[in-house]
Amino acid sequence: MSIDWAALGQVFGVTLVVTVGIVGLFTVGIVGTARTTQQEGAAAAGAPGSGARFGAYAAFAVCAAAVAYGIYLIVAA
Repeated sequence: MSIDWAALGQVFGVTLVVTVGIVGLFTVGIVGTARTTQQEGAAAAGAPGSGARFGAYAAFAVCAAAVAYGIYLIVAA
């Protein structure tokens, strides 16, 4: 039995990049939902703006799609 170190390195590299990317995207979603709008004369209004909310939901959707695709790859085999 021999180990193909090049293939193992490729799998490790792709896994690392995709994992960091998905975690980063999820973090963008959390930050997008936590943003508050500032109104003049008021402290923090509390609700995120519509652009930040849409971006957060889009980031969550991409994360969910990546997880669903990964599950599909595992189950389809």
